[in-house]
Amino acid sequence: MKRRFISMFLVSAMAASMMMGCGSAAGNDSTGSGASGSGDAASGDVTEFSYFITMPGSEINSDNEIQQVIAEKTGVKVKETWLTGQSAEEAVGTLVAGGEYPDYLCTDDMTTLLDAGALIPLDEYIDAYPEFKNEWYTEAEWEKFRQPDGHIYWINQFENTHGDSKKTTHNDEAFWIQNKVLKWANYPKLETMDDYFDLIERYIAENPTMEDGTEYIGYTILCEDWRYFCLENAGQFLGGYPNDGSVIVNKDTMTIEDYNTSDDTIKYFKKLNEEYQKGIVDPESFTQTYDEYIAKLSTGRVLGMVDQWWDFQENVNGAFKTQGLDEAGCNYIPLGLTTEAGMDNRWHTYDDTVNCANGIAISVDCADPEKAFKFIVDTCMDQELIDLRVWGLEGVDYLVDDQGLYYRTDEMRMNAADTTYKASHLCPYSYFLSWGGTSFDGKNAMRVDEQPSEFMNGMATPLKETFDAYGVTTYPDFIGSVVEANGPWFPMYSYSNGFTTATPGGVAWTKMGECKHEWLPKVVMADDFEKGWADYMDAYNACKPEDFLSEMQAILDTFK
Repeated sequence: MKRRFISMFLVSAMAASMMMGCGSAAGNDSTGSGASGSGDAASGDVTEFSYFITMPGSEINSDNEIQQVIAEKTGVKVKETWLTGQSAEEAVGTLVAGGEYPDYLCTDDMTTLLDAGALIPLDEYIDAYPEFKNEWYTEAEWEKFRQPDGHIYWINQFENTHGDSKKTTHNDEAFWIQNKVLKWANYPKLETMDDYFDLIERYIAENPTMEDGTEYIGYTILCEDWRYFCLENAGQFLGGYPNDGSVIVNKDTMTIEDYNTSDDTIKYFKKLNEEYQKGIVDPESFTQTYDEYIAKLSTGRVLGMVDQWWDFQENVNGAFKTQGLDEAGCNYIPLGLTTEAGMDNRWHTYDDTVNCANGIAISVDCADPEKAFKFIVDTCMDQELIDLRVWGLEGVDYLVDDQGLYYRTDEMRMNAADTTYKASHLCPYSYFLSWGGTSFDGKNAMRVDEQPSEFMNGMATPLKETFDAYGVTTYPDFIGSVVEANGPWFPMYSYSNGFTTATPGGVAWTKMGECKHEWLPKVVMADDFEKGWADYMDAYNACKPEDFLSEMQAILDTFK
């Protein structure tokens, strides 16, 4: 797709869209539940809002083409700014100290912003859009976001399914391994950590370098800032528990347990220690930044890691595609490993996860909060705006067949993976509210990677071969988790993430995090694991984790 043709198409598309209002390019009603995406477009009055997200991300160009189309339809343009050079905590602290805020905010540290008086209540705006309110959450789910003063200040953007689920990806945590490693071993069944690391060891022994002579890294670990979940919490999964994140919930006894000291966690760190001594674990694991980690994965030299799919896939998979590394077998496959063979695993969460600890909020410095909130609603309730964010422009980024189903050509898929193309043309507004599942017209998937034709057609040949070899059709099939609904408390991390040092449990939670950041790398690198673990436990117990566990138990007790 030549760039000069895109700009010519854009002019025509913008003119057509202004004449059609919110009608879809395919001629169907594109609205979801009554939200109008073109409310301010007719006046030509475009308001530019600012949005700061305490996550690393890629800014789009100021003249981004689809962003301009969305602005013409909604009267809103959003300048997104992402985290650079600071931790999320430092960035929020800087904002609070300065006392000036962007229009929209999203961080894991929402309570600090709330305590600083930086956020406006959203209750009246939520109530003004009853169809949105009823579609996005149930009354019980909305109540999870209500703060002690009785108001709701933020809305989580993710993990919400409309209509039928079309999940093809495993968006959660897993042990990941390159599919060429599985092919080399004739697609073995891997159930345990021992299986996993044994395969990586054998592969490197016979294939120490890539074709260009670059040495393989058997296993790397991301430990920077809050992302140290890639190191510290695999023990809960290896023991067969779901991602409550900060604790284990024993459903039989309805009691809180500490996975940090469980037998499964001890075995996990002992295994990492063994693999570090063998040279399989990347020695740069404990000093690399997120950007360095992503760059390293993008070369194709890292055979395995633990991570959440959303944390790496957009950058890494795109890099693989543009470099041809997907055809070299570098794509990652998720594995639902356990400590012992035959155990049930719960790495994959089948139902939606309501994370009430963070989301998108509107600040007290926003000059037009009503318009700002309307944009939040429009971009998740108007199908045409959803399609612009997710699919792009019809005829440029996707096509529509005779049955009204969206699809892409190989060239369009390559464009969608290209960094320069994305910056100049695509506008996902990825930290606004987004759906999974089925579009409002009941035909298409809300996400490109959940559209059946796109999921398979966009796959590199080695990846297709791996899917066929294991007889699976989706990434969750590789995981093989128990299919069950989680309890109403799930996930417990949505509560612990809101803890502050105002309570003994919050103090302990903070100290526990600091202790793990300091000691777990030492445990992995220790010459004597038993001594390293014992020293770590002394430091960990001094944090008084019982105070934290007690307060988490009090929260769980409300669900009895």
